[in-house]
Amino acid sequence: MKKEKYNVTGMTCGACSARVEKAVKKLPGTEDVQVNLLTGSMLLKRDEDLISTEEIEKAVEKAGYEATLESKESKGLSEGRKSVAGDGPYDNRNSDALEKSRDEGIGSIHRKEAKRKGRNFKWSLLFLLPLMYFSMGPMMGHMFGSIFGVEIDLPTGSELANTFSQFILLLPILYLNREYFVKGIPVLFRGNPNMDSLIALGSAVSTAYGIYGMYAMIYGEVGHHIYFESAGMILTLITMGKYLEARSKGKTTDAIERLMNLAPKMVLVEKDGVEKEIPLENLRVGDVMVIKPGHVIGADGVVLSGESWVEQSAITGESVPVPKKAGDEVISATMNQNSFLKVRAEKVGEDSTINQIIALVNEASASKAPIAQMADKIAGIFVPAVILIALITFGIWVIATGDVSMAVNCGISVLVISCPCALGLATPVAIMVGTGKGAEEGILIRGGEALERLHSVDAVLMDKTGTITEGKPKVTDIVAIRLSEGELLETAAALEQGSEHPLGAAILYHRNERQPGGELPDVEDFHAYFGKGVKGRILGRMVYGGNRALIDDMGLRIDEAVAGKIREFAKEGKTPMIFADDEGVLGIISVADVAKPDSEKAIELFEKSGVEVVMLTGDNKVTGEAVARNLGIDRVVAEVMPQDKEAEIRKMMELGKKVAMIGDGINDGPALARADVGIAIGAGTDVAIESADVVLINNRLTDAFAAFKLSKAVITNIKENLFWAFIYNVILIPVAAGALYPLWGVVLNPMMGAAAMSLSSFCVVMNSLRLRLFKRPEAIYLENSGSGDYNINLKGEGDISRDLNEDGDPVQEGHFSEEKISSEEKPFSRDVQKEEDRMKYELNVKGMMCGNCVKHVDKALSAMDGVKSVDVDLEKGMATVEADKEISRDEFKAVIEEAGYELV
Repeated sequence: MKKEKYNVTGMTCGACSARVEKAVKKLPGTEDVQVNLLTGSMLLKRDEDLISTEEIEKAVEKAGYEATLESKESKGLSEGRKSVAGDGPYDNRNSDALEKSRDEGIGSIHRKEAKRKGRNFKWSLLFLLPLMYFSMGPMMGHMFGSIFGVEIDLPTGSELANTFSQFILLLPILYLNREYFVKGIPVLFRGNPNMDSLIALGSAVSTAYGIYGMYAMIYGEVGHHIYFESAGMILTLITMGKYLEARSKGKTTDAIERLMNLAPKMVLVEKDGVEKEIPLENLRVGDVMVIKPGHVIGADGVVLSGESWVEQSAITGESVPVPKKAGDEVISATMNQNSFLKVRAEKVGEDSTINQIIALVNEASASKAPIAQMADKIAGIFVPAVILIALITFGIWVIATGDVSMAVNCGISVLVISCPCALGLATPVAIMVGTGKGAEEGILIRGGEALERLHSVDAVLMDKTGTITEGKPKVTDIVAIRLSEGELLETAAALEQGSEHPLGAAILYHRNERQPGGELPDVEDFHAYFGKGVKGRILGRMVYGGNRALIDDMGLRIDEAVAGKIREFAKEGKTPMIFADDEGVLGIISVADVAKPDSEKAIELFEKSGVEVVMLTGDNKVTGEAVARNLGIDRVVAEVMPQDKEAEIRKMMELGKKVAMIGDGINDGPALARADVGIAIGAGTDVAIESADVVLINNRLTDAFAAFKLSKAVITNIKENLFWAFIYNVILIPVAAGALYPLWGVVLNPMMGAAAMSLSSFCVVMNSLRLRLFKRPEAIYLENSGSGDYNINLKGEGDISRDLNEDGDPVQEGHFSEEKISSEEKPFSRDVQKEEDRMKYELNVKGMMCGNCVKHVDKALSAMDGVKSVDVDLEKGMATVEADKEISRDEFKAVIEEAGYELV
């Protein structure tokens, strides 16, 4: 089955979209037909062997509308590639192109419609005011006279002249609003009446009865009610409502247009040593893009040369620019900041990240939620039912009272007060605003069906590696025994620089983070033992590094204190790496795949919302349970293969659970596809993203909870819209038919009916726009929980009298020191660590944007009295300061603010 999208024109209300959907669903070879009134689009799956595109278009045409297959070139918002505005001397985004994109987008259609309706409304109002004067002048004079206690006579001429004046003033109003007749009458005769038909009938009957009354006056009959003012007021008020509705609809697509406006129009490429600017759509895989400072990157690619900072917050949500150098990947629609880059294009056109995001959001906007099915069914029979009710109302009042004027009044009121539009808009507007808001938050939801399923989820299964955890090992603890911590790390890093093992790479990375740029001692006689570790001669001493098996093979003794520490790390799911020389153990460095900074908070939020959290992992049971224990997860399914993950989800679904699966890897694909809702971490593989219903661009687990809350907000909004649409029609149609007349003598004027109708769909749209105010729950944001740095002394056994502390002084016999590494996953903390007479501060500095900012902060902090070392990390927005004296927060704040930044 081939998935296709058609643009459908001519639809004006829920009855129209329901009719188109019904016509296409009848065709053999079509499935999952969804017609969206708001976007004027139709999504479906087509069996190419059973039905052609032309047959689908003819079926829509037969129903009274027009459908055209959306071409591949315009698919998914590739218009966004042609268009975007920017400012600044280096910006390669073009404002003319922005106007073009707006002319092609959904938002532009609504803006144009609003402009046209606004113009028609103003001119209609200009003629309506004198029309109302002639119609109601004497009554208004009497009313104002009663208020002010004087007699006011508003002359309107003779009755016949007055009536004829009303008729003359009505004609331009009829002409300005002729589209209701042009669209509504033909479909009425084809047996497919819509909302335009109701408006056309109501105003036409009012006009016709008014003309009849006018001619009756000419021939001497009096007492006929003239409905010219009702016809004019109906059309004017309906147009006003359509104007307000169109304006509001235009705002629903703001999020999509902001995404479209991120991509550049032109890109600078280098071919055969010559630079040339070409349209973005002409860029091909393998082309070398030259990205100047301030330019937007046109396609996903790999940096070939140059170093710079890239602002990619619009795509990834990162608050500060990211450093890029040769070999690093860059993302389309992100901005190069301060230096030249040469980038080889890898994903262009529809394959680029920005266009995939836009296509997902567009697809979601065009989809429907299952909750809308009942509304669609009602909308399909609504207009014929209303016409029938109007005829019955007219007949009953004529028979019951013999008053044709009153019967006409009630019949017209029924026609103009009913509103199928509100039913048709209840779901698509909410979905469009909700998915657009999700995209702004880095949450891509594929459609209304996924939204509806997500809000009812009561169990979330999470993959461990890369989803709950970072997916790469990091140093977590350093236990120094016969060397200082710094010396142990230096020795271990020197030994591991010859290793290709990821655990060794983690130690080397940690050392370079602490002491960037420092040279490591050379290693001689290096040898790796598969599955055990490595050895090598450093500064004349043979050093061993690896697991317990390696140390045992080397014939070295491990006393009980060290062995106990190794067992403790293993129970915590960490991998202890033992470093020793021929005289004994030098220390232990533990490495683990640490949890992401927000994983614990995400899990806590799900559980507080009554959602069961289960961790799935192919890792061993000990490691899995240790991670789960640290994060507060009660249930772990460990040592599972990809098919086992899928089976576990199926088992929970058979128990009646609504299951969401969160994963990032290829092995998560089957599970993501099986779950009621598959949620892929955006930094994961293409397979995971293709299998998922929700994609988290920002790679934050808390975004999964934000998606859950957003889905609840959208579904609640849809229910509110549907309730309003139903209750409005259920209550007001009987009122318009005169149900209150026997009790209180109240008859609804058609003008009031038109006013109510014009505001009903406007209210639905405005209610949906409240979703733009959706905020991620405050609890999602990481709290200032501290880094957890600490130093402890653990009583050990055996003679370790030659142990030295960090200052080179002997450590007391029977003791060794341990450093627990602060988790870099807690970037919003300010911690103070005291080591003997040395203070360590971690400061969160806001406002740093580039390498020059780092230099300014480093220079300012280094000049402070007592400061011994400063390490500024731009990516984390952190400055680590070591000092030999205590420094207050106010002192740090004053220095940082003087440098032009902010201490948070």
